[in-house]
Amino acid sequence: MIIGVISDTHGLLRPEAIAALHGSDHIIHAGDIGDPEILGKLGKIAPVTAVRGNVDRGAWAKKIPATDVLEADRVSIYVLHVLQELDLKPEAAEFAAVVCGHSHRPHQEIRRGVLYFNPGSAGPRRFRLPVTVGRLTVSAGKVSGAIIELEL
Repeated sequence: MIIGVISDTHGLLRPEAIAALHGSDHIIHAGDIGDPEILGKLGKIAPVTAVRGNVDRGAWAKKIPATDVLEADRVSIYVLHVLQELDLKPEAAEFAAVVCGHSHRPHQEIRRGVLYFNPGSAGPRRFRLPVTVGRLTVSAGKVSGAIIELEL
């Protein structure tokens, strides 16, 4: 199973991001969506699990949870926007991965058997950071990640 991961669009869904997410079986948006139409566009590619980020305000954003859990091919993935707000022990809860956004910095690492995955920012470029999305591959009860830098 392929899970496309995007975050920090801040109201900008680039055609390059859409192209990179095509072929996903599911999409995670890890917050700072910025415009509810983005979720509709992503939903045309695959089902979407989205969480609310700190810039997501207004009536539309209140309908989006601050955290969510995606069950995919025998693995559980915990999704939130700000990693520092994680209030549980993912390894104790048997999560295979924690997906977050907020920092705009793409990063992945394994801690205590759990993949911590931030796809970086796919929206407006910040400083000299790359514009990126991510891809999680779930197979045989395991999850692995890849960061995809968008060619702009």
